[in-house]
Amino acid sequence: MSTAIRISEKLAEEARKYSAVEHRSLTGQIEYWAMLGKSMEENPDLTFDLIKEILIGIEELERGEKTEYQFG
Repeated sequence: MSTAIRISEKLAEEARKYSAVEHRSLTGQIEYWAMLGKSMEENPDLTFDLIKEILIGIEELERGEKTEYQFG
């Protein structure tokens, strides 16, 4: 289900620029920023890079791209 929302033209232009670089749709780019912002608010002690790596790891698990960790 989708919901129409209003955003400023300035935010839309920034999202268009980044969406082209990141190969995302305009909506996808704004959703990505919202997800990152939400994750950062929920985890203020974690760095952006760590949050991004955690999100990548979760996506890999959901895609079945996992291997057993070998200690030593």
